[in-house]
Amino acid sequence: MAAQSFLSESLLGWSIFTFILLVILAFCWVYIRKFQSRQESEVVSTITAICALAIALITSALLPVDIFLVSFMKYPNGTYKEWAANNETRAQIEDTVLYGYYTLYSIILFCVFLWIPFVYFYYEERDDDNGNKCSQVKNALKYTIGFVIVCVVLLLIGAFVPLETPPGQNSTQWEKVQYLFEELGSSHGLPALSFSISSLTLIGMLAVITYTAYGMSVLPLNLIKGTRSVMYERLENTEDIDDVEHQIEKLKSKCKDGRPLSSRDRHNLQELEGKLQVLQRRGRHLEIAERNCCTKVGSALRPFKVLLGIFFILVALLFTVALFISNLDKALHSAGISSGFIIFGTNLTNPLNELLLALQPVFPLDYILITVITMYFVLTSMAGIRHMGIWFFWIRLYKIRPKRTRPQALLFLCMILLLIVLHTSYMIYSLAPQYVMYGSQKYLSQSQMPSADPTSGNATVAITKICDADAPEGFPRWSGGVLLQGEEVCD
Repeated sequence: MAAQSFLSESLLGWSIFTFILLVILAFCWVYIRKFQSRQESEVVSTITAICALAIALITSALLPVDIFLVSFMKYPNGTYKEWAANNETRAQIEDTVLYGYYTLYSIILFCVFLWIPFVYFYYEERDDDNGNKCSQVKNALKYTIGFVIVCVVLLLIGAFVPLETPPGQNSTQWEKVQYLFEELGSSHGLPALSFSISSLTLIGMLAVITYTAYGMSVLPLNLIKGTRSVMYERLENTEDIDDVEHQIEKLKSKCKDGRPLSSRDRHNLQELEGKLQVLQRRGRHLEIAERNCCTKVGSALRPFKVLLGIFFILVALLFTVALFISNLDKALHSAGISSGFIIFGTNLTNPLNELLLALQPVFPLDYILITVITMYFVLTSMAGIRHMGIWFFWIRLYKIRPKRTRPQALLFLCMILLLIVLHTSYMIYSLAPQYVMYGSQKYLSQSQMPSADPTSGNATVAITKICDADAPEGFPRWSGGVLLQGEEVCD
């Protein structure tokens, strides 16, 4: 019976995962096709951008899945379900999720240091006059080697810098080298991956400060402000056409008596005729857009957009307060810099953490909220990149515009999103540390209570409590000092 329950629930979980995966792939395809330039699009860069964006979204969606799976093992009263009563079954599920983190993080390393740079330089080396593909590949590989060297250096530093105290000073150099290799073998290379991911997370923090923060401001303001009405734009465009036609007629009237136009008038006439063609083409596009059903639906949903913008502003303020309280709690009550300022328990009231805990009794509101929070950071980051463009310090490299974005800009966008997702996973832990660490788990605590019969003494009563730092630990998951968002199971 327990095996059948486990299989049915596993099938349900994998079905939901497959559906979400298909939705993510469809969204990535529509998003990339919406922004990529029709004149400069290429199959290799398009596929790379779609896959990289999908990896970023799948990685961000793994945290809610992790919280759900660990919490789903127990009943609301704190006891394990029949299929999860075995320690080996629980360990197998947890290891599967943990390997999912390792796999996705390894793919992110591959994308950031090899795949995306190679495709970028491959497209940069494209020459319409000379279609030598071998030369393109060779030059792209030559420039990509620099990124590979940086990745190898990070992996070597993470692999061979000892996390524990090495042998004493009396040991030989060979014994110290042997110790490093033994530690590398015992950890299966996880410290190397953790150090590389932590380095990219640090870069992702700068991207979050730049793009995500801007997106959290510009997205709600644009929803409240809205866009200009298509009807108003058509009226304004018609007035511009009439004005340009009047200027053209005025210039042509100068040569009615047979006198030729001056070179300056001919130049102005050519500019006005070109401007008239652009305005007429824009008028046709606006006419099509005015008849479009999406435009009519968007106008009808205008009040809801304003409410959604106000809601996003309140959410941004909530996140600001939650991050401030969480960081203050870390500064005052964390375990110190050696543990990464990890908080064991909640000392200050965090509004977002309390909200998630309050929603636990109503399944599945807490999972929906943590999923919405994760997707919120991803969407605001995409909005920030879209409005700001790609910058290198004060130099603007690329613009992100619908149907006019160059392939290099889309590759940069996906690489920045990959870095942002890495930091977002840690930032969500800072927003709601207790919930992200333990989910909605509960456990049974044995307490001594006075019995009804005074002669029998105290009776042992099982009380259901919410998992926190004081709960018994089951299988905590850590790697190289970096928490890979693995949930802790309390017994």
